[in-house]
Amino acid sequence: MPSARAKARFDLRVADEVWIATALLHREHPERDDFSIDEIVQRAAKESLANGNRPGVYVHIVQHCVANRAPNPGRYRMLFETAPGRRRLFRKGDPYHPAREGAKTAPNREDIPSGCLGLLSWYEGWSAERAKASSKQDPLLALANLGPSPWANEDPDEYIRRLREGWE
Repeated sequence: MPSARAKARFDLRVADEVWIATALLHREHPERDDFSIDEIVQRAAKESLANGNRPGVYVHIVQHCVANRAPNPGRYRMLFETAPGRRRLFRKGDPYHPAREGAKTAPNREDIPSGCLGLLSWYEGWSAERAKASSKQDPLLALANLGPSPWANEDPDEYIRRLREGWE
């Protein structure tokens, strides 16, 4: 009969394995915003939570777990594509494909090894902190009121009339 650890390793969902590997990378490298697909694959293999390197890990990192991609067929929202070939954990406030609405963003406590449970608490704080920080640093909102408006010295209606001269 297999040990409890072996059974937990065997039953671990690939999506949960990907989330754990990515969370570990984030926690160990707080200065980094994202990771390459290969880094996450390698980290999952290093942890060997599911008895070795499973081929499904790669496709979950590339597609099934990525919130801002169309589901095909997996619809998890565990990762976020920051650039081609780059991923980070999904966090509250991130945009996602509408067909992924309501999908899982982190493993369920009962579905991961007990040694990984601390990652769930870490993630809650990390996600909330990062979401708050990114809302303060929105690049478009940062441009607001950065200079005089084009009609600062004239009536806005007059400015529009002047812009439209000769359109006919």
